[in-house]
Amino acid sequence: MQIPADIRVRYRKLVETVNHYRVQYHVYDREEISATALDSLKHELSEIEKEYPSIVAPDSPSQRVAGEPLPGFKKVRHAVQQWSLNDAFSADDIRDFDERVKRFLSASIEDPRPSYVCELKIDGLKIVLAYERGLLKSAATRGDGVVGEDVTHNVRTIDSVPLALTRAVDVIVEGEIWLPAKELERINRERKAQGEPLFANPRNAAAGSIRQLDPKIAASRKLDVFIYELASTSEAFPKDQIGELEYLRDLGFKINNQFKHAKKIEEILAFWEEWREKGRKQQYWVDGVVVKVNEGVYERALGYTGKGPRFAIAFKFPAEQVTTRVEDIVLQVGRTGVLTPVAHLAPVAVAGTVVSRATLHNEDEIKRLDVRIGDTVILQKAGDIIPDIVKVLTELRTGKEKKYRWPKKVAACGGDGSIERVPGQVAWRCVNLESPERRKRAFAYFVSKQGLDIAGLGKETAAQLIEEGVITTFDEVFELEEGDFLSLEGFAEISAKKAVAAIRKAQNPPGGVPLEKFITALSIQNVGEETARDLAERFGSIEKLRHASLEDLEAINGIGGVVAKSLYDWFRDRTNSAFADRLLKHLTVAKTEKKQRGTFTGKTFVFTGTLANISRDEAEEIVRKLGGKAVGSVSSKTSYVVAGAEAGSKLDKARDLGVEILSEKEFLRLTSA
Repeated sequence: MQIPADIRVRYRKLVETVNHYRVQYHVYDREEISATALDSLKHELSEIEKEYPSIVAPDSPSQRVAGEPLPGFKKVRHAVQQWSLNDAFSADDIRDFDERVKRFLSASIEDPRPSYVCELKIDGLKIVLAYERGLLKSAATRGDGVVGEDVTHNVRTIDSVPLALTRAVDVIVEGEIWLPAKELERINRERKAQGEPLFANPRNAAAGSIRQLDPKIAASRKLDVFIYELASTSEAFPKDQIGELEYLRDLGFKINNQFKHAKKIEEILAFWEEWREKGRKQQYWVDGVVVKVNEGVYERALGYTGKGPRFAIAFKFPAEQVTTRVEDIVLQVGRTGVLTPVAHLAPVAVAGTVVSRATLHNEDEIKRLDVRIGDTVILQKAGDIIPDIVKVLTELRTGKEKKYRWPKKVAACGGDGSIERVPGQVAWRCVNLESPERRKRAFAYFVSKQGLDIAGLGKETAAQLIEEGVITTFDEVFELEEGDFLSLEGFAEISAKKAVAAIRKAQNPPGGVPLEKFITALSIQNVGEETARDLAERFGSIEKLRHASLEDLEAINGIGGVVAKSLYDWFRDRTNSAFADRLLKHLTVAKTEKKQRGTFTGKTFVFTGTLANISRDEAEEIVRKLGGKAVGSVSSKTSYVVAGAEAGSKLDKARDLGVEILSEKEFLRLTSA
């Protein structure tokens, strides 16, 4: 098969890039890009090799296991070769694995019926332990699979590694050294105080601890280990994988008890789903599930490929970082007329969802990243955070990439398309604030949960109401009747009734519309939810806010001159003032009681990741009721960061800044103190 020239260029670039990052990661414990981003590059490379088998290069990452041993350590040749598992990323990949296993076995075994054992894939440092007559002889890293590094002096300091087994047997076992999350936080606090670089994650910390010439360093860190594989034994080999785990435990090894015998594929998928949620709540990091054929007779029949075993596969959790390519950069008009550059991407799955767009924030961010159309980029999404481009892999450039030129006019702004720089800011905006695109976005925000919370109207319906001319000013939404909706696509009598009912409910909520929601819904330049809450608390009523002087607004803690001027000018604009008057005829806006001093007075909280027992909105409301503030970004002024499952970059920043980190349980304990 003829291989296109651009595929050859892309493949060579991928081989060189992956090899570089693999050496940094496996040999020098440097995580220049995340492991999941590296997995994404490797996956693209393997897909090319599947489609064009003749392209496979001798130095392709698919032809080797890991990096060379680190210079300066004594080399150890493994008595049993160490392998690397192939990866699965979806339910279809697991079904394909099952079909491959059965197809291969069918060639030599009649009617094979394999079952599987699911074990947690711990994100740590692989270790190979050799025992003679029950005594620890050596401990070695995996290295390149044939030769590893002798780290016996450090591994002996780990309490969960037995120096002597329960009986005098010769065995070689494999496992994973890991560092508890709380221990990582303690070590990083010490390193920060000493001006040393922080460990990015427990895996790097575990590797950095084991690869020390002084065993006192490893001994000072509470390293742990799980043993999961019996490579060889002088006794009879267990008949299956479950028996193997029991055998290891019987010899005195620490195994992870969270495993499952699965007779159906659905059981594998259920176990994976369960631990996808629970994985980051453990003291050890779990980045997937290892699926192994249980029956020993089948395992031996399946054997190995050039890279790894046919009888096992690593079922990875959805990546929080992946790589993809920028296909275009387009300016999007926001609710206040501000222009946001958005990267259109080759669709890619990240953190469980398929993403095809990511914000680039502003012109300065494009320049900072030096992102170009055609670039390969690292995309990050943690928890429910919006996807973000964090790095451009410039080493994959071919010279065909195009720099983005900031335009002088934007058609979506309407009129002549003129744009202007927002005074004192990096943002650009439409000169014409009555453009259809800007009005659609502003109206969608007006009816959203953050605004007046009209639950029956989503973004598409909001856009239709503007596009079809059903409403010309936003306040007219409160005058709509069922018949007005019937002219819209997708609406019938029942859905029209529901929409009107939702409008009436939002119009007359118990106690009135909260003042901060009313302010937020107006889409005033530079005024978001947090600022709206500060304004509501300071002024208490919409009447007092409307008549506040510029000096009154500037005097509010946390509101600068730019925001104060936006507010002052908005309420003194005749069109805006008339709009507010009409709104107040339809709505009763509640007065805000001045916040009482509470447990969290003067404290600022940031929430990241997924909380198990309450929603993030509920948690933030608890903070406010107790006198504190809940904000969206971490700074040196942040009092606490509350980290749930799949916490992302905010948690990393908190560690860098030395901000106190709370678990959900610790946060809830504080609220009841």
